[in-house]
Amino acid sequence: MTNLLAADNFNPQLFVDAAHFLADNQHLILDKTIEHLVLSAAALLVATAIGLPIGFWLGHRHRGSFLAINVSNVGRALPTLAIIAIGIAVFGIGFTNVMVALAILAIPPILTNAYVAVDEVEPDVVESARGMGMTETQIFFRVELPLASPLIFAGIRTATVFVVASATIAAIAGGGGLGDIIVDQASYRLDGVIAASLVVSALAFAADGAIGLIQRAVTPRPLRGTGPAAADGAPR
Repeated sequence: MTNLLAADNFNPQLFVDAAHFLADNQHLILDKTIEHLVLSAAALLVATAIGLPIGFWLGHRHRGSFLAINVSNVGRALPTLAIIAIGIAVFGIGFTNVMVALAILAIPPILTNAYVAVDEVEPDVVESARGMGMTETQIFFRVELPLASPLIFAGIRTATVFVVASATIAAIAGGGGLGDIIVDQASYRLDGVIAASLVVSALAFAADGAIGLIQRAVTPRPLRGTGPAAADGAPR
């Protein structure tokens, strides 16, 4: 069987052609990139709006580990293609269907990391805050949330990379984005497919870096540099 990874099969000219495609089709790439980012941002906003409050509430009450773990496991097990196919019966073909499927993909790491982050805040610190007369709301926002922020953002970063990379699948359901180019080799040829794939990869790295900068900015200085214990969205 031919080894597709062999050095003899590597063709640098493909990347040169992809660069030419990017230069010659800047308007197309820009339009599809904007569609890709809007779709990804919408899915992440929905996932964050659902996952963070539930994770915070369960973590603060130190209950619901069964729920958090099983939501994570179910979310990982559900094939995005299957969700899109089922969603066609509910939302039809288009933006909403794909956005919901991507949000379902993003919820598990966000919810699980939020739960673990708040749940694992040192009990002695929380009890000290209570002893100082803080209310439960004050304890959450002034003690638990700052201490939990590195792990919370680790979950958001994981979800962001998942969504940006997976948003290419929107092309099969009329959701737009760079996937429209990647799946249509007949129209855009291989250089277009490679060019769009490179842009998606760059977007994923850029999104991860941007969330990382926000994570560093909101993390209390003494906690900077500590590695997230559950960056992959799984409780430790």
